[in-house]
Amino acid sequence: MSVSHHDKSVVAAFKLVKAPIYSHCYSNDKSLLAITCDTNCLVYRLQGPNSQPKLVATLADHDKTVTAVDISVHGRIVTCSQDRNAYVWEPLSDGTYRATLVLLRINRAATAVCWAPSGYKFAVGSSARIIAVCYYEQENNWWVSKHIRKPIKSTVNCLSWHENGVLLASGGTDGYMRVFSGFIKGLDSKDIMTGSPWGDKFPFGSLVKEWYQGSYIHDVEWRSNIEKVGYVSHDGCLSVADSQGQVQTVDAPEGLPYRSLLWINDHEILCGGYSCHPVMFTEGTGAWKFSQSLDQVNKGAPAASHFAGDNDEDDENPTFGMSALRKFKELDLKGKVTAHEQESAHENAIVQLRTFAESNGQVTQVSSCGLDGKIVIYSV
Repeated sequence: MSVSHHDKSVVAAFKLVKAPIYSHCYSNDKSLLAITCDTNCLVYRLQGPNSQPKLVATLADHDKTVTAVDISVHGRIVTCSQDRNAYVWEPLSDGTYRATLVLLRINRAATAVCWAPSGYKFAVGSSARIIAVCYYEQENNWWVSKHIRKPIKSTVNCLSWHENGVLLASGGTDGYMRVFSGFIKGLDSKDIMTGSPWGDKFPFGSLVKEWYQGSYIHDVEWRSNIEKVGYVSHDGCLSVADSQGQVQTVDAPEGLPYRSLLWINDHEILCGGYSCHPVMFTEGTGAWKFSQSLDQVNKGAPAASHFAGDNDEDDENPTFGMSALRKFKELDLKGKVTAHEQESAHENAIVQLRTFAESNGQVTQVSSCGLDGKIVIYSV
């Protein structure tokens, strides 16, 4: 249900399911929203910012948790799952979807999926230390894959295509953010990389650049027009790397890791994660720094309630540790945090951020999905 929220940055919040939403995405015209829920992908029609999205399709061919979903420019939906499969769902004229199996050829869970900007191929990350780049084979009427294996040493968590459709950024639990070539012969044009600062000839699967963070990489995203790539890691850092191999890293103000990031413009990045509210970073004179938290109303306000066993001296010297302790006492006593304690529209970690509205290369509205089964739309 849509809620009016205390913070002006929150445009709408929808509680869609009683399970975590690990991934969500929108059709090109933002009329459809697809989310992952347990073993299904649910497709909703959006009916304006203040009305509840209407469920129009349930895509139910997977038999384990669906880990990621993405929609191409043509409206095809791709889902991948812990059942080691991916499906491409073709929209039909009657509003239903026809599933085509993708020959992934992996022996572990599929963890991430991302369409290339052209909509003619996509990449799937997996726990098999493999990235599968998949494209359609006309004569056999199925989606086939080519594998990128080396030098990946662990689960691939996240993927992002450069707008040229060749460079593919990936991050994973081996602590590396890497840029590979996803060039498919016969599908991509040979001269597409001409003049690119990353180089101009890359056979499929070649490693273009890599950065070692030393901590799980949770999300990665290109800013193609300025040839930079941002990524967030489990050590609570946001990093921005360029084609020269330079990388700038900034720590999260609360010290909690981010699960997702989104470029707002060339000099601003929004991150979301375990603090349950989005955080904005801005590039000032040559350096990235924290600029503001969205949808966090109670910072600096004293916790408004006492609990049995609270000592008054705790309140005279309120520290972060004490407010956390108070929050856990409340959770212990009542099984939930009271309304005045809840600081943000999300009640659990934000897992993914997506662009909801933009104008002139600037993102104006962002949507997030979380472990609380909510989709929240923010204005930035």
